[in-house]
Amino acid sequence: MYVDSNKESDLRNFEFERFFRAILRQKFIVIAFTVLGGVAAASYAFLATPVYEAKAFVVPPTQNDIANFNYGRSKDLDLAPYSVKDVYDIYTRRLQAESLRRVFFNQVYLPSLSADERKYSQDVLYSKFSQVLRVVPPLKETSDRYSVVVQSADPQQAKEWVASYIAQAGDLAKSEMIKNLSIESEVRARNLEQQIRSARESSRKAREDSIVKLSEALRIAESIGLEKPPAITVNQSMIASGESGQLTYMRGSKALKAEIENLQARTSDDPFSDRLRDLQDRYSFFKGLKTDAASVSVYRQDGDVELPDNPIKPNKALILILGVISGFILGMAFVLFRGFFAVKSNS
Repeated sequence: MYVDSNKESDLRNFEFERFFRAILRQKFIVIAFTVLGGVAAASYAFLATPVYEAKAFVVPPTQNDIANFNYGRSKDLDLAPYSVKDVYDIYTRRLQAESLRRVFFNQVYLPSLSADERKYSQDVLYSKFSQVLRVVPPLKETSDRYSVVVQSADPQQAKEWVASYIAQAGDLAKSEMIKNLSIESEVRARNLEQQIRSARESSRKAREDSIVKLSEALRIAESIGLEKPPAITVNQSMIASGESGQLTYMRGSKALKAEIENLQARTSDDPFSDRLRDLQDRYSFFKGLKTDAASVSVYRQDGDVELPDNPIKPNKALILILGVISGFILGMAFVLFRGFFAVKSNS
């Protein structure tokens, strides 16, 4: 058992020495493959089109940025104010929306391609565009910072596309917010307009009811020849009140006739309508409520978009190292296969 083990060890050592001598005899082949691999890698690294990456970060707006969105909004008016999160959620939805990507793809990316590049199918081109422009959500649950990344062979183009995409998402989100506010204001104004009409109608009917009641009291006063109130102590509130309306005739026909004529000649019941002026003021406010787009913001950009000066691809050093290693491995494999077939042919 011990003898067999030694023989196997000696055999392995012999095979290794033979392999090593074979490598040394053909070292120039290995060196040639290594150099060839390095040259091929260097050619690719220095001839390949460099790719630059521009990146920008966006964060939620401040309370001051959204202040004008909340102008005229309060719980007293049944319009809850918008929070920073409410506004930023609309922006981030727009930022990640497929509709915006499609618009940017059709209006910006496709026109930048050459005629030969545009010959590919839309699916292929859009798949490539998805790698060129990426929206990266927050990496942590506690973070609210999104990033937009663009890769391009032109560093200036990468910078401009990042800024343009962020701005377009902002414009869409801002338009959505302003449209929502406009619709809410219009609905509120219509509701108030209906309340104003109801208040005026109630006042008109109340005036007509008063004329009927006073006319009835006038007929009673005239039938008994009561032109002026009697010179007795009477509770005036009882005379004029609705509950004791039967005593209204005691005001006398002269006063009753004058009041009826006055009610019939009245051109507007607005001054006598409860809460009408308050309703009109609120109606005018909501009817004329406008939000200036320049006075609000739905996001903040965290830092400037820098012009990239170093390409992220190709990594020349890494490619050169991998090329040399690949060439060395191919050279070793070639020598081994060559030796293997030489032994086969001799046997």
